[in-house]
Amino acid sequence: MALTCPSLCACCRASVAVEAVTSTSTPRTSYGFGTRAQAGAAGVTAQIAKPTASAAGRTARRQSIIENPHEYSIFASNGSPGALSLIPKAGTRPNCGVIYHTRPREEGISDTPTSKGGPGKSEGPGLSYLDAGVDIDAGDALVDAIGPLAKSTNRPGVMGGLGGFGGFFDPRAAGYQDPILVAATDGVGTKLKIAIDTGGHDGVGIDLVAMCVNDLVVQGAEPLLFLDYFATSKLANEVAERVIASIAEGCRQAGCALIGGETAEMPGMYAKGDYDLAGFAVGAVERGRQLTGGTVAKGDIVLGLASSGVHSNGFSLARKVVERAGLTYADAAPFDQSRSLADVLLTPTRIYVKSCLEAVRAGRVKALAHITGGGLTENLPRVLPAGLGAVIDANAWQRPDVFRWLRKAGGVAPAEMFRTFNCGIGMAVLCATDAAAALEAHFAQAGETVYRIGNIVDGDGTVRIDGLPQDGGS
Repeated sequence: MALTCPSLCACCRASVAVEAVTSTSTPRTSYGFGTRAQAGAAGVTAQIAKPTASAAGRTARRQSIIENPHEYSIFASNGSPGALSLIPKAGTRPNCGVIYHTRPREEGISDTPTSKGGPGKSEGPGLSYLDAGVDIDAGDALVDAIGPLAKSTNRPGVMGGLGGFGGFFDPRAAGYQDPILVAATDGVGTKLKIAIDTGGHDGVGIDLVAMCVNDLVVQGAEPLLFLDYFATSKLANEVAERVIASIAEGCRQAGCALIGGETAEMPGMYAKGDYDLAGFAVGAVERGRQLTGGTVAKGDIVLGLASSGVHSNGFSLARKVVERAGLTYADAAPFDQSRSLADVLLTPTRIYVKSCLEAVRAGRVKALAHITGGGLTENLPRVLPAGLGAVIDANAWQRPDVFRWLRKAGGVAPAEMFRTFNCGIGMAVLCATDAAAALEAHFAQAGETVYRIGNIVDGDGTVRIDGLPQDGGS
């Protein structure tokens, strides 16, 4: 009796069911959830699917092997992978997962799985998912390793166990009465190429979280939950564990829970050793307290919170500059001989959530702007009401050495620098003049480096940068 099955996706974090269909004289008799060991102990003669749940919401799927398709019983978990029972039941079908069909020998179908040539024309050993480049056992091992990492990010509002099709979160348990939800998604960009080329995977997860949660806090929202997507051609568990560990660290810094994610192993989609990341964050703000920039007025002050470095934008240009300079990432940074160029460029993006939320809830902040791709010139206008503009004094803060080096080594025009990189300012805070001093004190106490960098003027929504270096300046 031959087994056929539909295609599987790679390492999806979802559970799997199995159904056996025997000859016309034998009714459909079983499907099940559980480990092979549990199935054997319960007297089930089929080796059924293994939905391995983790605290990160991932479940890795193992292909089943039906050894004796005429002897089955229902083997179900009733929604809990740890609570298994034998339930005699016929004529049922699972509501999800992979369905294995068996066909009777009298149909002329070979007992041997075929690798080519169609049903009944066995020409060699059958293919497995591993032959196609997907290692389900490696996915299982990753799930086990990352469970404690996700659990370490739990916070009020996380509901129940994880490992199902989705994660539940209760905003009321998190202290909200009438919340508006705010969602954001982002990636790390080509900064990942430097991490991959140098093996520096321990900070890119923080970058991923930062790029999402900083976009939530500028709207007055507290990040509540986070999900990640890790895609690669061939799963290298040591790398994936380091990346996900850094995602968990980013979540802890932001105060949000890592409630799920997806690990996709897709042979042929990426070059050897490459991977990509995407992040998804959801936050909440009480109705009527969202930050829109609608109260920003002429004469307001622009404060700048220092960045930790290049953050996660402009790396296509940064990598080109490194190439033009004839350097490798292992070389000492030309502006700091104590650190490698990779170490400087891979410095994780700063997460501003906690310091900014406190300031917003104190009622002193009119608007926030996360300074990402596009720099100050492109991001500040996103929070300006019609009829207003901003003037920024480029001499109001000392730009980090990495930006001065990128400009000089790449011959990048100053205006191009300011619309590509953050140039040392990762978050802009807009406030009334009489609130500026108190906010400066608050951010300094919260561990931020804060500068008074500009003011709001009449305008057409554009940002003017005064004091740009002309030749040889910083």
